[in-house]
Amino acid sequence: MTGVRQRVRYCASAADGVRIGYAQRGNGAAIVKSGNSLSHLDFEKDSSVWRHYATALMRDYSYVNYDPRGCGLSDRHPDDMSFAASLSDLEAVVDAANLQQFSLLALCGGSAVALAYAAKHPDRVTHLVIHGGYALGPMRRPGASHVREVYESIATLVEFGWEATSPAIRQMIALQFLPDATPEHYRAFHEFAKASLSSDSFAQRFRVLYDLDVAPFARRIACPTLVTHSTHDPWVPIEEGQYLASLIPQAQFVPIRSQNHLLLEHEPGWRHWLDEVRSFIPANAASSPVFNELTPRERELVNLMARGLSNIEIAATLELSTKTVKNYINSVFAKLDVVSRAQLIVRARDAGFGSPHALAS
Repeated sequence: MTGVRQRVRYCASAADGVRIGYAQRGNGAAIVKSGNSLSHLDFEKDSSVWRHYATALMRDYSYVNYDPRGCGLSDRHPDDMSFAASLSDLEAVVDAANLQQFSLLALCGGSAVALAYAAKHPDRVTHLVIHGGYALGPMRRPGASHVREVYESIATLVEFGWEATSPAIRQMIALQFLPDATPEHYRAFHEFAKASLSSDSFAQRFRVLYDLDVAPFARRIACPTLVTHSTHDPWVPIEEGQYLASLIPQAQFVPIRSQNHLLLEHEPGWRHWLDEVRSFIPANAASSPVFNELTPRERELVNLMARGLSNIEIAATLELSTKTVKNYINSVFAKLDVVSRAQLIVRARDAGFGSPHALAS
């Protein structure tokens, strides 16, 4: 295959030692993409359905992507396909890539794990971007009892027909993901989807995702967050994206004009989405070498100061006493050789801490 060059590395999930393949490409501030239900690092870098994400993002950032358990170049038949195990996979990749702070990107089904990670590790995630995501799986949404049989039927069809020679089942999913695709896109989707994971693994992952409620995680997100959603998404209705954004404190919601669940490179919505992401995440976000001298807790405090929070607000957010917050600030002043809060905030924002969007209020 030709296209984006990458070196795949491996790490072990702390949950059970399952082998997870990941790749890191580009330079600059780190962006980690949470694992999708369909994923294959080797096929993804050349697929017309997926390659534009990596190609565009690695120009401005250090882009980290991985195959979650059961997918692509990771272990294909793990015993545990639970949500908790998937969260452990993301944690393992971040640690293996030696990332202290980074932005987190989630597309579609990857949003649930991203929300859980950002809520669990607020000191490490500087910015969160979600496209096509949701807080409630289809079976958790109001009035969803009548669709249980529908989704279980889809899972059964996937379980018995995903790897079949006939593309019928994969075509059914493709039409929901990419109703505005070209024949070439559908061909690429079939190839990518069949290579991504087995029938059993996809059916298990499908059942986990459609019965999730990650609203409690969404309410705990502390970093600046951008939620985007295709206006005519047939797979996840835009109302679900709006509901998710309403749960996340100070989140921005941006509708993207598109009929596709996954944005394709040829459509105007792709350029709109990419512009939004680039304006939201500074290319040098939190990457200035001088800030690397700070501890994770000190960097978290600096991020909150850059967002305009007072000492009392910082203490409440971090569950610390105001005296402890003052001690941290004094330590930061000494390490960064600044003499005032205003000077610190200017330098922190120049380095990418905080967000102008979060300061609007």
